[in-house]
Amino acid sequence: MAAPWIDLVDPTADEIDDALDVPVDPGILDVLFAPPARAVRASVERHGDAVVAVLTVPTPAPDGLEVAYLELDVVATRGAVLTVRKTGPAGELVGVPEALARHEAHTSGELVHLVVDDVCDRFLDLVDVLYGAIDELEDEVDSLPGPTVRRRLADLRHELLEARRAASATRAIVRRIIDGRAEVSGMPLFSGSLEHRFVDAYETLVRTTEELDIARDLLSSVRDYYQAKIAENQNEVGKKLTVVASIVLVPGLIVGFYGQNFEAQFDDPYWNIGTAVALIAVTTVAQLVFYRWRRWI
Repeated sequence: MAAPWIDLVDPTADEIDDALDVPVDPGILDVLFAPPARAVRASVERHGDAVVAVLTVPTPAPDGLEVAYLELDVVATRGAVLTVRKTGPAGELVGVPEALARHEAHTSGELVHLVVDDVCDRFLDLVDVLYGAIDELEDEVDSLPGPTVRRRLADLRHELLEARRAASATRAIVRRIIDGRAEVSGMPLFSGSLEHRFVDAYETLVRTTEELDIARDLLSSVRDYYQAKIAENQNEVGKKLTVVASIVLVPGLIVGFYGQNFEAQFDDPYWNIGTAVALIAVTTVAQLVFYRWRRWI
Protein backbone atom coordinates (compact mmCIF):
# COMPACT_ATOMS: atom_id res chain seq x y z
CA MET A 1 0.00 0.00 0.00
CA ALA A 2 1.28 3.43 -0.93
CA ALA A 3 2.19 5.67 1.99
CA PRO A 4 0.91 9.25 1.90
CA TRP A 5 3.33 12.14 1.98
CA ILE A 6 2.43 15.18 4.08
CA ASP A 7 4.40 18.42 3.86
CA LEU A 8 4.05 21.08 6.57
CA VAL A 9 5.71 24.47 7.03
CA ASP A 10 6.28 25.61 10.64
CA PRO A 11 3.45 23.34 11.89
CA THR A 12 1.65 23.33 15.21
CA ALA A 13 1.41 20.32 17.53
CA ASP A 14 -2.18 19.63 16.40
CA GLU A 15 -1.13 19.62 12.73
CA ILE A 16 1.63 17.12 13.47
CA ASP A 17 -0.71 14.92 15.49
CA ASP A 18 -3.28 14.88 12.68
CA ALA A 19 -0.65 14.09 10.05
CA LEU A 20 0.92 11.07 11.76
CA ASP A 21 -0.69 7.64 12.02
CA VAL A 22 1.07 6.82 15.30
CA PRO A 23 1.02 8.50 18.71
CA VAL A 24 3.30 11.52 18.74
CA ASP A 25 6.34 10.82 20.88
CA PRO A 26 7.54 13.80 22.98
CA GLY A 27 10.98 13.35 21.44
CA ILE A 28 9.51 13.99 18.00
CA LEU A 29 7.98 17.27 19.13
CA ASP A 30 11.30 18.33 20.67
CA VAL A 31 12.97 17.89 17.30
CA LEU A 32 10.26 19.46 15.19
CA PHE A 33 9.73 22.47 17.44
CA ALA A 34 13.39 23.25 18.02
CA PRO A 35 14.08 26.73 16.62
CA PRO A 36 15.96 26.74 13.31
CA ALA A 37 19.65 27.28 13.86
CA ARG A 38 22.28 28.69 11.55
CA ALA A 39 24.40 25.58 12.13
CA VAL A 40 21.96 22.68 11.72
CA ARG A 41 23.19 19.38 13.12
CA ALA A 42 22.08 16.54 10.86
CA SER A 43 20.92 13.41 12.70
CA VAL A 44 18.60 10.42 12.55
CA GLU A 45 16.92 8.85 15.59
CA ARG A 46 14.17 6.38 16.39
CA HIS A 47 11.31 7.64 18.57
CA GLY A 48 8.76 4.94 19.35
CA ASP A 49 7.13 3.81 16.10
CA ALA A 50 8.70 6.57 14.00
CA VAL A 51 12.10 7.49 12.63
CA VAL A 52 13.00 11.20 12.73
CA ALA A 53 15.74 12.59 10.51
CA VAL A 54 17.08 16.14 10.60
CA LEU A 55 18.65 17.00 7.26
CA THR A 56 20.68 20.04 6.26
CA VAL A 57 19.86 21.34 2.80
CA PRO A 58 22.56 23.57 1.24
CA THR A 59 21.18 26.62 -0.53
CA PRO A 60 24.02 28.63 -2.10
CA ALA A 61 23.87 32.22 -3.24
CA PRO A 62 24.57 32.76 -6.96
CA ASP A 63 28.16 33.90 -6.28
CA GLY A 64 28.89 30.89 -4.07
CA LEU A 65 30.35 33.11 -1.33
CA GLU A 66 27.47 32.53 1.06
CA VAL A 67 25.61 29.27 1.61
CA ALA A 68 22.57 28.86 3.83
CA TYR A 69 22.05 25.43 5.40
CA LEU A 70 18.32 25.08 5.93
CA GLU A 71 16.66 22.47 8.08
CA LEU A 72 14.37 19.81 6.69
CA ASP A 73 12.85 17.36 9.17
CA VAL A 74 11.51 13.99 8.07
CA VAL A 75 9.25 11.80 10.21
CA ALA A 76 8.69 8.32 8.78
CA THR A 77 6.28 5.70 10.08
CA ARG A 78 5.18 2.44 8.51
CA GLY A 79 2.14 4.16 7.00
CA ALA A 80 3.12 7.76 6.24
CA VAL A 81 5.96 10.23 5.79
CA LEU A 82 5.85 13.77 7.14
CA THR A 83 8.27 16.48 6.04
CA VAL A 84 8.55 19.64 8.10
CA ARG A 85 10.15 22.70 6.54
CA LYS A 86 11.28 25.40 8.93
CA THR A 87 11.65 29.03 8.01
CA GLY A 88 15.30 30.02 8.34
CA PRO A 89 16.73 32.91 10.39
CA ALA A 90 16.60 35.19 7.35
CA GLY A 91 13.21 33.98 6.12
CA GLU A 92 14.57 31.27 3.82
CA LEU A 93 12.58 28.12 3.17
CA VAL A 94 13.63 24.76 1.75
CA GLY A 95 12.04 24.00 -1.59
CA VAL A 96 9.96 20.87 -1.98
CA PRO A 97 12.07 18.05 -3.46
CA GLU A 98 11.05 17.59 -7.08
CA ALA A 99 10.97 13.81 -6.79
CA LEU A 100 8.46 14.06 -3.94
CA ALA A 101 6.33 16.61 -5.73
CA ARG A 102 5.72 14.18 -8.59
CA HIS A 103 5.76 10.92 -6.63
CA GLU A 104 3.16 8.26 -7.27
CA ALA A 105 2.88 5.03 -5.28
CA HIS A 106 5.75 4.63 -2.82
CA THR A 107 6.33 3.04 0.56
CA SER A 108 7.53 5.09 3.51
CA GLY A 109 11.09 3.94 3.01
CA GLU A 110 11.03 4.89 -0.67
CA LEU A 111 9.72 8.35 0.17
CA VAL A 112 12.53 8.83 2.68
CA HIS A 113 15.01 7.74 0.03
CA LEU A 114 13.63 10.34 -2.40
CA VAL A 115 14.19 13.07 0.20
CA VAL A 116 17.70 11.91 1.08
CA ASP A 117 18.67 11.45 -2.57
CA ASP A 118 17.47 14.99 -3.37
CA VAL A 119 19.60 16.40 -0.54
CA CYS A 120 22.65 14.47 -1.84
CA ASP A 121 22.12 15.94 -5.31
CA ARG A 122 21.99 19.42 -3.80
CA PHE A 123 25.38 18.85 -2.20
CA LEU A 124 26.78 17.98 -5.63
CA ASP A 125 25.22 21.16 -7.02
CA LEU A 126 26.90 23.07 -4.18
CA VAL A 127 30.27 21.61 -5.19
CA ASP A 128 29.75 22.91 -8.73
CA VAL A 129 28.93 26.39 -7.41
CA LEU A 130 32.02 26.44 -5.19
CA TYR A 131 34.22 25.25 -8.06
CA GLY A 132 32.85 28.10 -10.17
CA ALA A 133 33.57 30.65 -7.44
CA ILE A 134 37.16 29.39 -7.09
CA ASP A 135 37.70 29.49 -10.86
CA GLU A 136 36.35 33.04 -11.00
CA LEU A 137 38.65 34.14 -8.20
CA GLU A 138 41.62 32.50 -9.93
CA ASP A 139 40.86 34.41 -13.13
CA GLU A 140 40.49 37.76 -11.34
CA VAL A 141 43.19 37.50 -8.66
CA ASP A 142 45.59 39.68 -10.67
CA SER A 143 43.08 42.49 -11.16
CA LEU A 144 41.19 42.57 -7.86
CA PRO A 145 42.29 44.79 -4.96
CA GLY A 146 44.17 43.06 -2.16
CA PRO A 147 41.44 43.41 0.51
CA THR A 148 38.85 41.94 -1.88
CA VAL A 149 41.03 38.92 -2.66
CA ARG A 150 41.72 38.26 1.02
CA ARG A 151 38.04 38.54 1.91
CA ARG A 152 36.95 36.17 -0.85
CA LEU A 153 39.65 33.67 0.08
CA ALA A 154 38.47 33.69 3.69
CA ASP A 155 34.79 33.39 2.70
CA LEU A 156 35.40 30.49 0.32
CA ARG A 157 37.55 28.66 2.84
CA HIS A 158 34.79 29.03 5.44
CA GLU A 159 32.14 27.75 3.03
CA LEU A 160 34.26 24.76 2.03
CA LEU A 161 34.71 23.76 5.67
CA GLU A 162 30.99 24.17 6.39
CA ALA A 163 30.04 22.19 3.28
CA ARG A 164 32.32 19.33 4.22
CA ARG A 165 31.00 19.27 7.78
CA ALA A 166 27.39 19.15 6.58
CA ALA A 167 28.10 16.52 3.91
CA SER A 168 29.92 14.31 6.44
CA ALA A 169 27.01 14.53 8.88
CA THR A 170 24.54 13.60 6.14
CA ARG A 171 26.78 10.71 5.12
CA ALA A 172 26.64 9.44 8.71
CA ILE A 173 22.82 9.44 8.53
CA VAL A 174 22.84 7.36 5.35
CA ARG A 175 25.36 4.99 6.92
CA ARG A 176 23.01 4.39 9.86
CA ILE A 177 20.16 3.57 7.48
CA ILE A 178 22.33 1.14 5.50
CA ASP A 179 23.46 -0.56 8.71
CA GLY A 180 19.82 -1.01 9.82
CA ARG A 181 20.16 1.27 12.84
CA ALA A 182 17.21 3.45 11.78
CA GLU A 183 14.29 1.06 11.86
CA VAL A 184 11.02 0.88 13.75
CA SER A 185 9.75 -2.20 15.54
CA GLY A 186 7.75 -4.66 13.48
CA MET A 187 7.93 -4.30 9.71
CA PRO A 188 11.15 -2.56 8.66
CA LEU A 189 10.95 0.71 6.76
CA PHE A 190 13.95 0.04 4.56
CA SER A 191 13.98 -3.27 2.72
CA GLY A 192 17.10 -4.94 1.39
CA SER A 193 16.59 -3.66 -2.16
CA LEU A 194 15.98 -0.15 -0.84
CA GLU A 195 19.21 -0.23 1.13
CA HIS A 196 21.07 -0.61 -2.17
CA ARG A 197 19.59 2.72 -3.26
CA PHE A 198 20.87 4.29 -0.08
CA VAL A 199 24.30 2.87 -0.92
CA ASP A 200 24.19 4.95 -4.10
CA ALA A 201 23.31 8.02 -2.02
CA TYR A 202 26.18 7.21 0.33
CA GLU A 203 28.60 7.01 -2.59
CA THR A 204 27.32 10.36 -3.82
CA LEU A 205 28.18 11.91 -0.46
CA VAL A 206 31.61 10.22 -0.48
CA ARG A 207 32.23 11.75 -3.88
CA THR A 208 31.02 15.10 -2.54
CA THR A 209 33.53 15.10 0.32
CA GLU A 210 36.33 14.10 -2.06
CA GLU A 211 35.39 16.91 -4.44
CA LEU A 212 35.33 19.36 -1.54
CA ASP A 213 38.85 18.27 -0.57
CA ILE A 214 39.97 18.91 -4.15
CA ALA A 215 38.27 22.31 -4.08
CA ARG A 216 40.11 23.14 -0.86
CA ASP A 217 43.41 22.24 -2.54
CA LEU A 218 42.52 24.46 -5.50
CA LEU A 219 41.72 27.33 -3.15
CA SER A 220 45.05 26.79 -1.40
CA SER A 221 46.78 27.01 -4.79
CA VAL A 222 45.06 30.34 -5.46
CA ARG A 223 46.15 31.59 -2.05
CA ASP A 224 49.74 30.44 -2.64
CA TYR A 225 49.77 32.17 -6.02
CA TYR A 226 48.46 35.37 -4.46
CA GLN A 227 51.10 35.28 -1.72
CA ALA A 228 53.83 34.60 -4.31
CA LYS A 229 52.54 37.54 -6.34
CA ILE A 230 52.79 39.80 -3.28
CA ALA A 231 56.34 38.60 -2.57
CA GLU A 232 57.31 39.16 -6.21
CA ASN A 233 55.94 42.69 -6.15
CA GLN A 234 57.85 43.39 -2.96
CA ASN A 235 61.04 42.07 -4.57
CA GLU A 236 60.50 44.32 -7.58
CA VAL A 237 60.06 47.34 -5.34
CA GLY A 238 63.17 46.40 -3.34
CA LYS A 239 65.17 45.95 -6.56
CA LYS A 240 64.20 49.39 -7.85
CA LEU A 241 64.99 51.02 -4.54
CA THR A 242 68.37 49.30 -4.55
CA VAL A 243 69.09 50.58 -8.07
CA VAL A 244 68.18 54.14 -7.02
CA ALA A 245 70.38 53.89 -3.93
CA SER A 246 73.27 52.55 -6.04
CA ILE A 247 72.93 55.38 -8.57
CA VAL A 248 73.05 57.95 -5.77
CA LEU A 249 75.90 56.17 -4.00
CA VAL A 250 78.66 56.75 -6.61
CA PRO A 251 78.11 60.54 -6.94
CA GLY A 252 78.06 60.77 -3.16
CA LEU A 253 81.32 58.85 -3.01
CA ILE A 254 82.95 61.19 -5.54
CA VAL A 255 81.84 64.33 -3.72
CA GLY A 256 82.83 62.89 -0.37
CA PHE A 257 86.26 61.78 -1.59
CA TYR A 258 87.30 65.17 -2.95
CA GLY A 259 85.51 67.21 -0.32
CA GLN A 260 82.87 69.88 -0.74
CA ASN A 261 85.05 73.01 -0.18
CA PHE A 262 85.35 73.89 -3.90
CA GLU A 263 86.86 77.35 -3.29
CA ALA A 264 89.91 75.77 -1.69
CA GLN A 265 90.25 73.39 -4.64
CA PHE A 266 90.22 75.87 -7.52
CA ASP A 267 94.06 76.04 -7.70
CA ASP A 268 94.33 72.25 -7.78
CA PRO A 269 95.08 71.21 -11.37
CA TYR A 270 93.40 67.81 -10.83
CA TRP A 271 90.20 69.10 -9.44
CA ASN A 272 87.53 71.65 -10.16
CA ILE A 273 83.78 71.77 -10.24
CA GLY A 274 83.65 70.72 -13.90
CA THR A 275 85.66 67.58 -13.24
CA ALA A 276 83.38 66.58 -10.39
CA VAL A 277 80.26 67.13 -12.46
CA ALA A 278 81.74 65.17 -15.38
CA LEU A 279 82.66 62.23 -13.17
CA ILE A 280 79.19 62.20 -11.61
CA ALA A 281 77.50 62.33 -15.05
CA VAL A 282 79.67 59.60 -16.57
CA THR A 283 79.28 57.19 -13.65
CA THR A 284 75.53 57.79 -13.46
CA VAL A 285 75.03 57.17 -17.18
CA ALA A 286 77.25 54.08 -17.01
CA GLN A 287 75.18 52.67 -14.17
CA LEU A 288 71.93 53.37 -15.98
CA VAL A 289 73.19 51.64 -19.11
CA PHE A 290 74.41 48.65 -17.11
CA TYR A 291 71.15 48.26 -15.13
CA ARG A 292 69.13 48.62 -18.30
CA TRP A 293 71.25 45.98 -20.02
CA ARG A 294 70.65 43.61 -17.10
CA ARG A 295 66.92 44.46 -17.21
CA TRP A 296 66.93 45.59 -13.61
CA ILE A 297 65.10 48.79 -14.57
